[in-house]
Amino acid sequence: MRKFNIRKVLDGLTAVSSSSSASSSSQQQQSGNRESDIPETLQSEHFQLCKTVRHGFPYQPSALAFDPVQKILAIGTQTGALRLFGRPGVECYCQHDSEAAVIQLQFLINEGALVSALADDTLHLWNLRQKRPAILHSLKFNRERQRSTQKQTEKEAGIRLDKWITFCHLPFQSKWLYVGTERGNIHIVNVESFTLSGYVIMWNKAIELSSKSHPGPVVHISDNPMDEGKLLIGYESGTVVLWDLKSKKADYRYTHDEAIHSVAWHHEGKQFICSHSDGTLTIWNIKSPAKPLQTITPHGKQLKDGKKPEPCKPILKVEYKTARAGEPFIILSGGLSYDTVGRRPCLTVMHGKSTAVLEMDYSIVDFLTLCETPYPNDFQEPYAVVVLLEKDLVVIDLAQNGYPIFENPYPLNIHESPVTCCEYFADCPADLIPALYSVGARQKRQGYSKKEWPISGGNWGSVTQSYPEIIITGHADGSIKFWDASAITLQVLYKLKTAKVFEKSRSKDDRPNTDIVDEDPYAIQIISWCLESRMLCIAGVSAHVIIYRFSKQEVTTEVIPMLEVRLLYEINDIDSPDGEQAPPLPTPGTGSNPQSIAPQSHPSTSSSSSDGLRDNVPCLKIKSSPLKQSAGYQIELVIQLVWVSGEPPQQITSLAVNSAYGLVVFGNCNGTAMVDYLQKTVLLNLGTIELYGSNDPYRREPRSPRKSRQPSGAGLCDINEGTTVPEDRCKSPTSGSGSPNNSDDDDQKMNNFIEKVKTKGRKFSKMVANDIDIFYFSAKMSRKLSLPTELKPDLDVRDNSFSRSRSSSVTSIDKESREAISALHFCETFTRKADTSPSPCLWVGTTLGTVLVIVLNLPPGGEQRLSQPVIVSPSGTILRLKGAILRMAFLDTTGSLVPPAREPWREHNVSEDKDEKDKSKKRRPVSVSPSSSSQEISENQYAVICSEKQAKVISLPSQNCIHKQNITETSFVLRGDIVALSNSSCLACFCANGHIMTFSLPSLRPLLDVYYLPLTNMRIARTFCFTNNGQASYLVSPTEIQRITYSQETCENLQEMLGELFTPVETPEAPNRGFFKGLFGGGAQSLDREELFGESASGKASRSLAQHIPGPGGIEGVKGSASGVIGELARARIALDERGQKLGELDERTAAMLSSADSFSKHAHEMMMKYKDKKWYQF
Repeated sequence: MRKFNIRKVLDGLTAVSSSSSASSSSQQQQSGNRESDIPETLQSEHFQLCKTVRHGFPYQPSALAFDPVQKILAIGTQTGALRLFGRPGVECYCQHDSEAAVIQLQFLINEGALVSALADDTLHLWNLRQKRPAILHSLKFNRERQRSTQKQTEKEAGIRLDKWITFCHLPFQSKWLYVGTERGNIHIVNVESFTLSGYVIMWNKAIELSSKSHPGPVVHISDNPMDEGKLLIGYESGTVVLWDLKSKKADYRYTHDEAIHSVAWHHEGKQFICSHSDGTLTIWNIKSPAKPLQTITPHGKQLKDGKKPEPCKPILKVEYKTARAGEPFIILSGGLSYDTVGRRPCLTVMHGKSTAVLEMDYSIVDFLTLCETPYPNDFQEPYAVVVLLEKDLVVIDLAQNGYPIFENPYPLNIHESPVTCCEYFADCPADLIPALYSVGARQKRQGYSKKEWPISGGNWGSVTQSYPEIIITGHADGSIKFWDASAITLQVLYKLKTAKVFEKSRSKDDRPNTDIVDEDPYAIQIISWCLESRMLCIAGVSAHVIIYRFSKQEVTTEVIPMLEVRLLYEINDIDSPDGEQAPPLPTPGTGSNPQSIAPQSHPSTSSSSSDGLRDNVPCLKIKSSPLKQSAGYQIELVIQLVWVSGEPPQQITSLAVNSAYGLVVFGNCNGTAMVDYLQKTVLLNLGTIELYGSNDPYRREPRSPRKSRQPSGAGLCDINEGTTVPEDRCKSPTSGSGSPNNSDDDDQKMNNFIEKVKTKGRKFSKMVANDIDIFYFSAKMSRKLSLPTELKPDLDVRDNSFSRSRSSSVTSIDKESREAISALHFCETFTRKADTSPSPCLWVGTTLGTVLVIVLNLPPGGEQRLSQPVIVSPSGTILRLKGAILRMAFLDTTGSLVPPAREPWREHNVSEDKDEKDKSKKRRPVSVSPSSSSQEISENQYAVICSEKQAKVISLPSQNCIHKQNITETSFVLRGDIVALSNSSCLACFCANGHIMTFSLPSLRPLLDVYYLPLTNMRIARTFCFTNNGQASYLVSPTEIQRITYSQETCENLQEMLGELFTPVETPEAPNRGFFKGLFGGGAQSLDREELFGESASGKASRSLAQHIPGPGGIEGVKGSASGVIGELARARIALDERGQKLGELDERTAAMLSSADSFSKHAHEMMMKYKDKKWYQF
């Protein structure tokens, strides 16, 4: 019985307890000085965890803004995130601490600053003049819970009832921000000091005194383009007020029966347009408040007899843009007639007499018209429209006929189909990305605008990482996307559609084989990729495996090669070994005699068994017609698991492919199967128990499959609709079995622990339910999460809440005894203790913590490889760890990772002559040569095995455990990878309690333990992956990939790698007023806002109204984003740049003032000389 350690309880959520470190050190002492033969170069100072970049479409967008001079786009979200976009490759992600929804964004045009208004009544000023923007100032408006009483004055009532910020407006080249509230009042904020002015526009002063009703929230604020002293205020009820800022009273009031959603000015300042809730547009003359100049219903049916058109849906926003040559543009969203049921959201462009209705794929959140000038009092010259949709960003070219869209260069289509799995590869072969790009370039669509992408601000960062990186995403529709992730950028390279090999069901009645899956039967679960040979293998949710070979030539496949595998195995009973004691490792003398497994295949011979149950039928039907395959990945073989006696095939839980051996292996909770994809034969088809032979520590007995139909599978398959399944029928035959040797105390502790996990699982499923309503993330299509044996059943059940499936075939909690294959690894190593040389083999890890070794006897290469069978036999070697096996790798005597055997890529679709074939035979490697022969034979390699609870390093061939590390006691490892870093290697782990840890190899010394991210939903667990050079990534939302680094070197260089958003750009010149306008007082009228809104004129605002909060922006913000010498230099350089820029601006202003003074002095002298001798009557 293990000694109880109270420190583990006190340590709580810490992933590595002090006791585990002590046990690790004791293990190291017992192993002697053996590890000293391998010097370990990695130390804790080589590790630092930080976020690098975020890619993808902003999840749940809510606001949009554009700087027309800097040409930078900003998007705010409902979770308080900010995404800033410049030229392709220049992106930035920021987050408000409160995580409140972003209501509105306002750029300080060409100032390198941005104001954000949030739903929690706060305003924030962001500094964009640094690579990682930070908040300079914040202003928190205070809410008043109590309603005003009749004794309070109207002014007091107005201020005390202010709450939600509804609209903000910042005039061009002004430092005074107008803030409209839900109560209808308008406050003014100085954006330089971020303090409130005492000047307030009260709603009861703005509307008619005779009006008895409240005008509603402020929905629009803007100043007259030609007179800055006139402010146009729009109220939701339909009232618009033209307010004179100087006289502090309303000049005109415009009243309409329908509610107002938005207002826009004509650039001459004589007219404005309003959009209403009944689908109409009203155009008003500012000096004719009695009635609108014109009323337009863009999508209303014109009725006869002069009647009003039928009402339409609300027009949510309208913009009024003019051009020097041609008619003005009126651009609006919404306004469709109510009889257009099912019609997609539209953007309407009205230009002269033509009206273009542009349908969108998703709901329109907001749109902006991009214009040539930032000045509102000049012809706008619109050239594009940026449309922010619920799940996409579209930019429309207004200058070309037909209004084509621009090709979006940002990686915003990650979620085109929901992401179900993700893999990350760093330090790829140099020729891999060009090869993928060349075949992907042929997939590009046509019909885009020929102009350059209009959002072109910012500058790229310096490239300090020279190694290529690739991210692969698998999707719910069966597609796979390859992304170039080099140098913290992301660009799509190639898209593969795996579903095209299968017949598509046209109707529900015409799908006899796919009705076991409600939706997305082609979803990708697991991806296995060999970088050198470019062989790709995927496992799908319908228990299918497809092997692809890369080719640059287009081919037509007449008959798609396929295999059907019947993989089902059950047990009568289970008898667990004592607690954590591992069974003794068998020796060749005592183990079972290895038996070679004859190749076998199970073709589909019948669709039902003798008692009418579905049998030998795959879930999907492969196309029988010839398949044209373009250049890229082409099908080599399709493998499908079939129904057995009315039971659907189980979910595939692990997958591995090896190009040098020509083998692919996969496993599930029934067993494992190995296929020779060169000979198209099944080499191995065994239940998990059969892999043990006579060495099964659980003493389970096989039995025949059940005759009665019993649903099974973790959310993979559905029963036909209308079939009711009792709860008892979902239970495993091993229901109620347990470990008889466990004490009552241990059983009680285990039950309590399982109940806690159940509660957490329910919370997780509720948290993610909202996430799925918008972007569903189906668990039945994604990789099965490897969990501890005692946690698996409950989380499996909870996991199916993601799928929205009608399936009743959910694994019950009693199914925990079923042992699934959780890890597979091809290698060339020592399979038995008596081996003197390494040989090809397969290491198999299970969910019960067992590692089994299978020996592979490969025929020679060339023609013999295609004619002679591969002999597969169990070795009898069994290793044990605590928790499900996650990852396995091998080290040589220098501590370097031993890569699996692989062959280099070559084109298979080009005919070769005899000499070239002979060369290809010679260059085909079927093994990796062992470590240097000068090394001692007895200890040639080290196996590194990581499970959910612990890691072990085992020397081979002696099979002695030389190092052991208990990774976590209170949680479990979600993802573990053995990765290369700084010419060495380490073990990186991500735990469910949010800790990221790294351990040295082979000694397993803890190097990094940082609390980073708790497991809030299963999406993170399925997509989190580590890779070489200290990189990692995961799907942070259904639409975004977050990349992080745990390398100190990358953290130090990150500041240089990030792009710059702000670049010094000269502000365009103001429009020329013209001679007559200047002579007769026309043109734009300026306003001294400082005189009106300053403290001397308007007084101080009430302190109880808002609270100023200084932010960590500027240079202080940079300090938190970088460290080390390089970070200090970067901060100093930024400070010098900013100081130099400010000095330069000061010099320019001083020179302009001197020039203006000289000019004024000259003109004054000329006027004096001209009129000094004239009499008064001569003027």
